[in-house]
Amino acid sequence: MVWRTAILTASDKGARGEREDTSAQVIRELVEEELGGQIVEYRIVPDEPDEIIAALIEMTDYFHADLVLTTGGTELAIRDITPEATRRVIEREVPGMAEAMRASVMGKNRSAMLFRGVCGIRGRTLIVNLPGTPKGVHEHLAAIMDQLPEALLMVTGQFKQ
Repeated sequence: MVWRTAILTASDKGARGEREDTSAQVIRELVEEELGGQIVEYRIVPDEPDEIIAALIEMTDYFHADLVLTTGGTELAIRDITPEATRRVIEREVPGMAEAMRASVMGKNRSAMLFRGVCGIRGRTLIVNLPGTPKGVHEHLAAIMDQLPEALLMVTGQFKQ
């Protein structure tokens, strides 16, 4: 199965072209090599709720991504609002995935407790928030990678019991 995947980066500096988006590159590599996915959309937006919400809705409803992976805006800084924007878009939360990411990474790095990312479902799309650093993306995504195919089969209605 080739999973249609979209990547959304929330970064003021990235949106202004002041920072290279290396976290999205890590996501792309993991999706293509580990998950066998295809990137159908990639976008960088500033840390603005309305822009994050609009991009998530377009990626799910227009591009029909099976999986949307966000990077950035998930810690404690005043402009870190990706989880709040994601909650306004999703219909059902998948708390176990976010908990698994935090638990896995906290064993190596206690600062993972500051990660506020959420996971949830909009229509037939799974949305997963990831941290904004390449290392954080790799560690958090690796923590759930083995369960993503089954989760995507369920979310897209293809799971056979």
